[in-house]
Amino acid sequence: MEQRISVDTPLGPVYLEEADGAIVKSGWRKVDAAADTPLLREAASELVAYFDGQLTEFSVPIRHGRNDATGAVWNAMRAIPLGDTRTYGDVATEVGIPAQAVGQACGANNIPILIPCHRILGTGHLGGFSAPQGIEAKVWLLRHEGAAGLLI
Repeated sequence: MEQRISVDTPLGPVYLEEADGAIVKSGWRKVDAAADTPLLREAASELVAYFDGQLTEFSVPIRHGRNDATGAVWNAMRAIPLGDTRTYGDVATEVGIPAQAVGQACGANNIPILIPCHRILGTGHLGGFSAPQGIEAKVWLLRHEGAAGLLI
């Protein structure tokens, strides 16, 4: 059974969803009825620590459930360290798919922040972002992480 909790962040409320012992979804809204499980408490604590600048890597179990090219892109995103970025082309080369497919996988990311699609940039542009504030949220996250070479 899926259970959710919300966390207030500088970018607005973010929810985390748990199923079968892993975080399986997150998003940009507050949930009506919060669950109280050890995993959700830990994930919420890690999210708060991330936004407080005290966490550089999430340790809670994450399961995106994709074994296709999209899943390969999401796995590649999870491997990008805090403060680093990659281009769509970099990830495309790494996983062996076209850069446009990397962009589509970023847009389909159902666990934003924990799977850091905000660390993927276009060549000479920022690309898009799923948060309600769009690109401004992406810029905020990248600045928060101290992304090197960010020209904004």
